[in-house]
Amino acid sequence: MLTPRDAEDWLRLQALAGELPEPGCLVLDCRGAGVSERLSVSLAQLLVGWTQPVIALTAQPLPRVLARAVDCVLEDERALRAIEDNVRHAPIAAMSLVRLARAIEQLDVDAGLDMESVTYGCLQDGPEYKRWLAAHKPEPMPALADGPPLRLEREGAMLRVSLNRPELRNSMTVEMRDALVEVFSMALLDDSIVKVILTGEGKCFSVGGELREFGQVADAATGHWIRALRLPGRWLARLGDRAEVRVHGACIGAGVELPAFAARVTAVKNSYFQLPELQFGLVPGAGGCVSIARRIGRHRFNYMALSGKRITCQTALDWGLVDEVLT
Repeated sequence: MLTPRDAEDWLRLQALAGELPEPGCLVLDCRGAGVSERLSVSLAQLLVGWTQPVIALTAQPLPRVLARAVDCVLEDERALRAIEDNVRHAPIAAMSLVRLARAIEQLDVDAGLDMESVTYGCLQDGPEYKRWLAAHKPEPMPALADGPPLRLEREGAMLRVSLNRPELRNSMTVEMRDALVEVFSMALLDDSIVKVILTGEGKCFSVGGELREFGQVADAATGHWIRALRLPGRWLARLGDRAEVRVHGACIGAGVELPAFAARVTAVKNSYFQLPELQFGLVPGAGGCVSIARRIGRHRFNYMALSGKRITCQTALDWGLVDEVLT
């Protein structure tokens, strides 16, 4: 942790040494005197290409040029612990995450999704994900109730789509993913459908990707090809104002990344939201680097992804991740 002025000197020395920094975070303690415009510009120039996540600790707004150069802004030092632990555990994924988030700010939705997919695929071939995969041998899938992965109801011009695997807490299996793409693409072609409402059966909306299916794709290139064609969020985003998602309970990983693409998201009070992918040596790969960052901004998205902490329904409302909390 360095003051902005000390960080300026230290970064210059690092640039002269030409050495890669140790895994961890660069924390700028901006809680003292205000950061001048000159110092902000100097720091922003020195941080171009920096590989560690850059965290600013301050309760005051940062100068615009410095705010654009940092990856996350925290008011409370206690929030640093989870971020630091996760970054040390998966420094390659953490570096990939923050650099990806910086780049996606400049891209449209489709280009951003492509960049997220390529990054995700590279990390799947990396040591951090392989270490997690080796340590977590998948359990067999439980027996599933009869019925399709989605339940569809047509009411006039409205199509209600419900995730229908409550026994799996609506985890995003390949079966469910493909069914969502089919339904969303069909709705795009049917002008008589003016509203698509997505919900989840059971105790929660979705706990995200089905971990028992992780590691089944043959190679990173094939995985990228599949995501380019079969990512539900890409199709949900194309529905525009016609799409609404109603969530409840756990919304984890893809379970928050997918809803964030909708024009409107409502949540019941027991909802909570979490991005745990860094623990697997990955970044969010269901579109969240695009959808969530566009809703709540890059700094808050990075906080969620770097810390892996749950955020409450009220915080999600305050940040704009959801549009309304239902009683």
